[in-house]
Amino acid sequence: MGMNGESLDVRSLLRAYRNGETTPAAIVAQVYERIERYADPAIWIYLAPLAETLARAKALQEQEPAGLPLYGIPFAVKDNIDWAGVPTTAACPEFAYVPARSATVVEKLCAAGAIPIGKTNLDQFATGLVGTRSPYGVCRNPFDPTYIPGGSSAGSGAAVAAGLVSFALGTDTAGSGRVPAAFTNIVGLKPTKGYLSTQGVVPAVRSLDCVSIFALTCADAARVLHVAGGFDPEDPFSRILSSVPVPEIQSLRIGVPDRADLDFFGNVDAEKNYQAALAQWVAMGGEIIEIDFKPFAQTARMLYEGSWVAERTAAVGQFLEQDHPSIDPVVQQIILGGNQMDAITVFQDFYRLMALKRQAEQQWAEIDILALPTTGTIYTLAEVQAEPFVLNRNLGLYTNFVNLLDLSAIAVPSGFQTNGLPTGITFMAPAWQDAFLCQLGGLFHAKLGGTVGATGIPLAAIEATNP
Repeated sequence: MGMNGESLDVRSLLRAYRNGETTPAAIVAQVYERIERYADPAIWIYLAPLAETLARAKALQEQEPAGLPLYGIPFAVKDNIDWAGVPTTAACPEFAYVPARSATVVEKLCAAGAIPIGKTNLDQFATGLVGTRSPYGVCRNPFDPTYIPGGSSAGSGAAVAAGLVSFALGTDTAGSGRVPAAFTNIVGLKPTKGYLSTQGVVPAVRSLDCVSIFALTCADAARVLHVAGGFDPEDPFSRILSSVPVPEIQSLRIGVPDRADLDFFGNVDAEKNYQAALAQWVAMGGEIIEIDFKPFAQTARMLYEGSWVAERTAAVGQFLEQDHPSIDPVVQQIILGGNQMDAITVFQDFYRLMALKRQAEQQWAEIDILALPTTGTIYTLAEVQAEPFVLNRNLGLYTNFVNLLDLSAIAVPSGFQTNGLPTGITFMAPAWQDAFLCQLGGLFHAKLGGTVGATGIPLAAIEATNP
């Protein structure tokens, strides 16, 4: 079993509390023990003092658990999301500020009984899919420390995979809530834009940013989504939940690119796992439909090669123009590139995006979901250090278009490579299909089986005790 034998997945913990098998204070003590034993300080930019967290847990024990859907559930917060009284750094110490109040999502989770443990490391200003662009160090990939953990929400993914917390918040603009999930054998839910409030989040590309959820299972991600989501009048980008018709799982039409448009960057194992996943869907009654992937791929390129870079410049460009010692040079180069954009180009790009969106809609008329590799491959730390831009761009091939095209997405494990590293598959659907994707991802994950994260705990054991 896992480090202490027990799984911190949300459903198992809630069941243990209900049955009187443990208490939030006991779980908090265990979490800090695990963090100490796992000994990877690069996961955390801030770890709350044990005494403070225990006090939170004990205060919770005075309350009635029935009304608290996340009673006693420990979680981590990516350090570009505000937690009252704790510095927000966005992985840049000179940028740090101490917010008077928490981000809306953190407030909601705490009000539901969840217990924040600490703030996690990230690619500076959430710029990158690699997890290596941080002055706070690179957190270990729990499967092989010579490989990248994925980013930008590196610490959040690693903390969940290592069984240090039950779930973690990330953010996702270009794939930051999905890539770390693929690289650490966990679930990454990128909700519909505006479903979770971004009030209290350091902006990357403000019109596209999403708060994301890392969890060990799809059911856990769905539960956290239910608590954290909802319209926030304080966030100008928040949207009111729309109910949309949901497709039939029994006769699911699954869109995939034709072979010519798929790129695994020479990774044979990753390709094999993707094809096996598609075969699994066919065995489950799904129909595989080849689509034209070009509008998606062309949209993906616009995120960093088009005007949306200027939105990053609008967010933190002024700060990056001052030469602070801990600014990551790759991040600085990317974000300040937006200074080259002019307003005319912005509108031209916007019109091009709308045309691509229309072409993508034609594909959606034929399919219910899109099933893509989360990434085509994974890289070593050394490879990324030698070639930071190109390899990062490769990792975004199947992720960068999702927010631009207003899709919902869930990244789910898809097995392992022969070198022992995990791979992932992402299921995407139009906006507001989030709960449906969690259900679908859960079905696929259950069929895949295996263990959750790097905990060694079998998924089947969790599912069996949590019907």
